[in-house]
Amino acid sequence: MSEKEVVMEIPWDAEARLISRPNRFLGVVDIASYSGSPSKIREEKVHIHDPGRLEDLLYPGNELLLKKASNPNRKTGWDVIAAKADDGWILINSAFHRKIAEWAIENEVSPFLEGLDSVAAEQKFGDSRLDFLLVKDETKIWVEVKGCTLINGNKAIFPDAPTVRGKRHIEELIKAVRGDDEALLVVLVFRPDAKCFAPNEIIDPDLAEVFREAVKEGVNVCPMLFSYEGQEIIYRALIPLCDGWG
Repeated sequence: MSEKEVVMEIPWDAEARLISRPNRFLGVVDIASYSGSPSKIREEKVHIHDPGRLEDLLYPGNELLLKKASNPNRKTGWDVIAAKADDGWILINSAFHRKIAEWAIENEVSPFLEGLDSVAAEQKFGDSRLDFLLVKDETKIWVEVKGCTLINGNKAIFPDAPTVRGKRHIEELIKAVRGDDEALLVVLVFRPDAKCFAPNEIIDPDLAEVFREAVKEGVNVCPMLFSYEGQEIIYRALIPLCDGWG
């Protein structure tokens, strides 16, 4: 397929600046504009749909894109869609990861995804529920999807906070391979300047160690590069693992 394909539209309703982040899922913002109104709404609460620290993106004064919540009875009236960075607007709403991954599977963006016979979401494996179970030529392929929003130089790195759950998911992929199935770790990279992907050894050395073991055991890793342009998610390319990890 050609590069820079439109994946999906994710519209936004307002621009804002972050004032504070009281907890992982709650932000307080100053909304600069909404529906053309020049008035400002100060200290509006917004929902942050991402479990990461996002310290390079969610800091006081940084610009955000918001979408008005459809439920008027919700405690927070807005959802954060994206945050500003040197390499553009960065999607930081993990609610869209599933649909983006489904698009990648349907459009066979990787050789690992070509010629599938069936696709099933949210399938139980061991002590976890993995994102997809694919079947190709009677072979089961267990798939876990992770979103990456942190960059160091031109390296996309995951995670940005220690994640026991993420480590467990990779361990389950290793078990799948050892049980004569196949396994695939799909990494949705949302930093357009990224040239390669690696686990974050500094933030989560335990996950990095398991990641290295997974690659040795035959778990396939497929980092996919995306950008958020205007109101569209754009697929740009597959990127390799950084040196020392492939």
